[in-house]
Amino acid sequence: MTSNAYQISSSLTGPPLGNSEHVLLGGALRAGIEYGFAPNWSLGFECDHLFMQSAAVNFAAPAGGTDHIRQEFDLVTARLDYKFGGPSLLKY
Repeated sequence: MTSNAYQISSSLTGPPLGNSEHVLLGGALRAGIEYGFAPNWSLGFECDHLFMQSAAVNFAAPAGGTDHIRQEFDLVTARLDYKFGGPSLLKY
């Protein structure tokens, strides 16, 4: 869930010409893999697809009007991990 605020502004008049706020629901799909290639070392890849509900945003007067907004994006991550310590560190 996210809260979105939209505003129409004019550099000529200064104050906002219109605004709108919405709370939208969304979801995420995730896939990834991690491979350990040496002691304490691993390499990982992850892809997330995030999507939100589409919305028709109605702006109040004086600007008025409607805007249709759709939010989706992909996030790709690659990482190289090293694990410090381990069980031998805890044997005191």
